[in-house]
Amino acid sequence: MRAHLGEFGIVVPKGIHNVERLIIACEQANLPAPAHKALSLLAGQLVDTQKKIEALTADIRADAEANEAAQRLQPIPGIGPITASALVSALPDIAEFKSGRDLSAWLGLTPRPHSTGGKERLGRISKMGNRYLRRLLYLGAIAQVSARRRGEAGEDWLWKIISRKKPKQAAIALANRMARTAYALMKNKTEFRAA
Repeated sequence: MRAHLGEFGIVVPKGIHNVERLIIACEQANLPAPAHKALSLLAGQLVDTQKKIEALTADIRADAEANEAAQRLQPIPGIGPITASALVSALPDIAEFKSGRDLSAWLGLTPRPHSTGGKERLGRISKMGNRYLRRLLYLGAIAQVSARRRGEAGEDWLWKIISRKKPKQAAIALANRMARTAYALMKNKTEFRAA
Protein backbone atom coordinates (compact mmCIF):
# COMPACT_ATOMS: atom_id res chain seq x y z
CA MET A 1 0.00 0.00 0.00
CA ARG A 2 2.88 2.36 0.80
CA ALA A 3 4.42 1.68 -2.60
CA HIS A 4 1.16 2.32 -4.46
CA LEU A 5 0.60 5.57 -2.59
CA GLY A 6 4.22 6.53 -3.24
CA GLU A 7 3.56 6.26 -6.96
CA PHE A 8 1.04 9.08 -6.55
CA GLY A 9 3.31 11.21 -4.37
CA ILE A 10 1.75 10.33 -1.02
CA VAL A 11 4.43 9.31 1.49
CA VAL A 12 3.54 7.45 4.69
CA PRO A 13 6.29 6.37 7.12
CA LYS A 14 7.15 2.69 7.47
CA GLY A 15 6.15 0.63 10.50
CA ILE A 16 3.22 -1.18 12.01
CA HIS A 17 2.40 1.84 14.15
CA ASN A 18 1.67 3.86 10.96
CA VAL A 19 -0.98 1.49 9.60
CA GLU A 20 -3.80 3.79 10.72
CA ARG A 21 -2.20 6.70 8.85
CA LEU A 22 -1.79 4.48 5.80
CA ILE A 23 -5.48 3.53 5.75
CA ILE A 24 -6.56 7.15 6.26
CA ALA A 25 -4.26 8.24 3.42
CA CYS A 26 -5.84 5.62 1.14
CA GLU A 27 -9.35 6.83 1.94
CA GLN A 28 -8.66 10.56 1.69
CA ALA A 29 -6.28 10.63 -1.27
CA ASN A 30 -7.47 11.98 -4.61
CA LEU A 31 -6.51 8.95 -6.72
CA PRO A 32 -7.67 7.59 -10.07
CA ALA A 33 -10.65 5.24 -9.75
CA PRO A 34 -8.76 1.97 -10.53
CA ALA A 35 -5.99 2.79 -8.03
CA HIS A 36 -8.50 3.85 -5.38
CA LYS A 37 -10.43 0.60 -5.88
CA ALA A 38 -7.29 -1.55 -5.51
CA LEU A 39 -6.05 0.35 -2.44
CA SER A 40 -9.51 0.22 -0.83
CA LEU A 41 -9.48 -3.55 -1.29
CA LEU A 42 -6.06 -3.84 0.40
CA ALA A 43 -7.12 -1.50 3.22
CA GLY A 44 -10.30 -3.53 3.76
CA GLN A 45 -8.31 -6.76 3.99
CA LEU A 46 -5.99 -5.16 6.53
CA VAL A 47 -8.87 -3.92 8.68
CA ASP A 48 -10.66 -7.30 8.47
CA THR A 49 -7.49 -9.15 9.47
CA GLN A 50 -7.00 -6.82 12.44
CA LYS A 51 -10.61 -7.43 13.58
CA LYS A 52 -10.13 -11.20 13.30
CA ILE A 53 -6.91 -11.01 15.33
CA GLU A 54 -8.70 -8.99 18.02
CA ALA A 55 -11.54 -11.53 18.14
CA LEU A 56 -9.10 -14.44 18.47
CA THR A 57 -7.17 -12.60 21.16
CA ALA A 58 -10.42 -12.04 23.08
CA ASP A 59 -11.20 -15.77 22.82
CA ILE A 60 -7.72 -16.66 24.11
CA ARG A 61 -8.12 -14.24 27.03
CA ALA A 62 -11.52 -15.74 27.88
CA ASP A 63 -10.10 -19.27 27.77
CA ALA A 64 -7.19 -18.20 29.97
CA GLU A 65 -9.60 -16.73 32.52
CA ALA A 66 -11.59 -19.97 32.57
CA ASN A 67 -8.52 -22.21 33.01
CA GLU A 68 -7.25 -22.56 36.59
CA ALA A 69 -3.66 -23.36 35.61
CA ALA A 70 -3.49 -20.39 33.22
CA GLN A 71 -4.84 -18.10 35.95
CA ARG A 72 -2.11 -19.36 38.26
CA LEU A 73 0.62 -18.43 35.74
CA GLN A 74 -0.61 -14.94 34.82
CA PRO A 75 0.66 -13.12 37.95
CA ILE A 76 4.25 -14.00 36.97
CA PRO A 77 5.78 -10.78 35.59
CA GLY A 78 6.16 -11.16 31.83
CA ILE A 79 3.48 -13.84 31.45
CA GLY A 80 0.10 -12.70 30.23
CA PRO A 81 -3.02 -14.56 29.16
CA ILE A 82 -1.63 -15.57 25.76
CA THR A 83 1.63 -16.98 27.15
CA ALA A 84 -0.16 -18.65 30.07
CA SER A 85 -2.71 -20.37 27.84
CA ALA A 86 0.04 -21.42 25.40
CA LEU A 87 2.09 -22.94 28.24
CA VAL A 88 -0.90 -24.81 29.64
CA SER A 89 -1.99 -26.17 26.28
CA ALA A 90 1.40 -26.96 24.72
CA LEU A 91 3.25 -28.50 27.65
CA PRO A 92 2.99 -32.23 28.17
CA ASP A 93 2.11 -33.52 31.62
CA ILE A 94 4.17 -31.42 34.04
CA ALA A 95 4.94 -34.52 36.12
CA GLU A 96 7.13 -35.79 33.28
CA PHE A 97 9.72 -33.14 34.13
CA LYS A 98 11.92 -33.87 37.14
CA SER A 99 12.68 -30.22 37.82
CA GLY A 100 12.23 -26.72 36.54
CA ARG A 101 15.58 -26.97 34.80
CA ASP A 102 14.31 -29.94 32.79
CA LEU A 103 11.36 -27.84 31.60
CA SER A 104 13.69 -24.96 30.80
CA ALA A 105 15.98 -27.30 28.86
CA TRP A 106 12.96 -28.77 27.05
CA LEU A 107 12.08 -25.23 25.95
CA GLY A 108 15.68 -24.58 24.84
CA LEU A 109 16.39 -21.83 27.40
CA THR A 110 19.43 -23.39 29.06
CA PRO A 111 23.01 -22.75 27.99
CA ARG A 112 24.77 -25.42 25.96
CA PRO A 113 27.83 -26.67 27.89
CA HIS A 114 31.25 -26.75 26.22
CA SER A 115 33.23 -28.07 29.16
CA THR A 116 36.58 -29.80 29.06
CA GLY A 117 39.47 -30.46 31.42
CA GLY A 118 37.47 -29.64 34.52
CA LYS A 119 36.64 -26.13 33.28
CA GLU A 120 32.96 -25.40 32.90
CA ARG A 121 32.18 -23.22 29.89
CA LEU A 122 28.59 -22.42 29.13
CA GLY A 123 27.72 -21.30 25.62
CA ARG A 124 24.62 -19.92 23.97
CA ILE A 125 21.17 -21.35 24.60
CA SER A 126 20.48 -24.66 22.92
CA LYS A 127 17.31 -23.46 21.10
CA MET A 128 15.95 -26.99 21.22
CA GLY A 129 12.30 -27.62 21.96
CA ASN A 130 9.19 -25.57 21.36
CA ARG A 131 10.16 -22.42 19.47
CA TYR A 132 6.79 -20.69 19.99
CA LEU A 133 6.81 -21.07 23.78
CA ARG A 134 10.45 -19.99 23.94
CA ARG A 135 9.64 -16.89 21.91
CA LEU A 136 6.64 -15.97 24.07
CA LEU A 137 8.73 -16.27 27.23
CA TYR A 138 11.55 -14.26 25.65
CA LEU A 139 9.19 -11.47 24.55
CA GLY A 140 7.71 -11.22 28.04
CA ALA A 141 11.18 -11.21 29.54
CA ILE A 142 12.53 -8.53 27.19
CA ALA A 143 9.56 -6.33 28.12
CA GLN A 144 10.39 -6.79 31.81
CA VAL A 145 14.08 -6.07 31.20
CA SER A 146 13.26 -2.90 29.24
CA ALA A 147 10.92 -1.66 31.96
CA ARG A 148 13.46 -2.45 34.69
CA ARG A 149 16.29 -0.68 32.85
CA ARG A 150 14.21 2.52 32.81
CA GLY A 151 13.72 2.30 36.58
CA GLU A 152 16.02 3.13 39.42
CA ALA A 153 18.99 0.97 40.39
CA GLY A 154 18.30 -1.63 43.02
CA GLU A 155 19.46 -4.82 44.67
CA ASP A 156 16.94 -7.20 43.11
CA TRP A 157 17.94 -10.22 41.03
CA LEU A 158 16.97 -8.69 37.69
CA TRP A 159 18.92 -5.49 38.27
CA LYS A 160 22.05 -7.48 39.15
CA ILE A 161 21.72 -9.47 35.91
CA ILE A 162 21.10 -6.32 33.85
CA SER A 163 24.18 -4.63 35.32
CA ARG A 164 26.42 -7.59 34.33
CA LYS A 165 24.93 -8.76 31.04
CA LYS A 166 23.65 -7.37 27.78
CA PRO A 167 19.86 -6.78 27.65
CA LYS A 168 19.16 -9.81 25.44
CA GLN A 169 21.26 -12.07 27.65
CA ALA A 170 19.41 -10.76 30.69
CA ALA A 171 16.11 -11.47 28.92
CA ILE A 172 17.14 -15.08 28.25
CA ALA A 173 18.13 -15.50 31.91
CA LEU A 174 14.78 -14.05 32.98
CA ALA A 175 12.87 -16.27 30.51
CA ASN A 176 14.69 -19.27 31.98
CA ARG A 177 13.65 -18.16 35.46
CA MET A 178 10.06 -17.58 34.31
CA ALA A 179 9.92 -21.14 32.91
CA ARG A 180 11.20 -22.55 36.21
CA THR A 181 8.67 -20.49 38.17
CA ALA A 182 5.88 -21.68 35.87
CA TYR A 183 7.00 -25.27 36.47
CA ALA A 184 6.88 -24.81 40.25
CA LEU A 185 3.43 -23.22 40.17
CA MET A 186 1.98 -25.87 37.88
CA LYS A 187 3.55 -28.82 39.71
CA ASN A 188 2.74 -27.69 43.26
CA LYS A 189 -0.55 -25.99 42.34
CA THR A 190 0.44 -22.92 44.34
CA GLU A 191 0.00 -19.20 43.78
CA PHE A 192 2.77 -16.82 42.68
CA ARG A 193 4.32 -14.68 45.41
CA ALA A 194 6.65 -11.87 44.34
CA ALA A 195 9.99 -11.81 46.14
